[in-house]
Amino acid sequence: MRNGEQNSALTFKVLTLNTHKGFSFFNRKFVLHELREAVRATGADIVFLQEVLGGHERHSSRHVNWPATPQYEFLADSLWRDFAYGRNAVYPEGHHGNAVLSKFPIARHENHDISVQGPEKRGLLHCVMQVPGGGRQIHGICVHLSLLERHRQQQLELLCRLVSRHIPPDAPLVVAGDFNDWRLRARRALDACAGMAEVFAATRGHEARTFPARWPLLRLDRIYVRNVRAVRPAVHSIRPWSHLSDHAALSAEIDL
Repeated sequence: MRNGEQNSALTFKVLTLNTHKGFSFFNRKFVLHELREAVRATGADIVFLQEVLGGHERHSSRHVNWPATPQYEFLADSLWRDFAYGRNAVYPEGHHGNAVLSKFPIARHENHDISVQGPEKRGLLHCVMQVPGGGRQIHGICVHLSLLERHRQQQLELLCRLVSRHIPPDAPLVVAGDFNDWRLRARRALDACAGMAEVFAATRGHEARTFPARWPLLRLDRIYVRNVRAVRPAVHSIRPWSHLSDHAALSAEIDL
């Protein structure tokens, strides 16, 4: 987090990652401790996480190094003093969802259920973060969309509706997460309905390849922004990231 000479100048870093519930590709190894160190090393100020376990009785009994706290709280540790969790999927063993870790105080947050039908449970976690030293606020939405195209289209409409109804048109906005948009339909939809720009497409001409993490081919994960400038976007896919999830992580610096 860097402040400029004027009170209005601020640069912060965002990171997004589908954590795969703390397991490596194909669920071969529990890697949450390594994942925490990798996330800490990026220096991110706001972290958008998908598929974070809030609890799982069977896993906690099988792994001796399973944390005593929910995964999002374990990942936040003492570095991100504020965090929010949106429970999406609930099952007999536990539950998982989206989470946001923030070095800025989270003034309020709300999880919006965007599940369409069937077993897939999806959500949009909307957080409002307070910028220290002033009255400015940053809106962040952590996204995890469906695997099915027709469901994603409905969920993109719900995302547009959320932005239109709950976020002031001049407010700084970052929307990040796992869009599962391998057909590349989201960029046009979100630009048309909410005026959002995808940071990799804006700076490099195309969305980043993030899946599978070891040999990224599909462009599934995104960082969209509005009323801010995003610079230095990066894909985190080499070791250690290549074995910490099935998705690569994305980051960018945001000028407010």
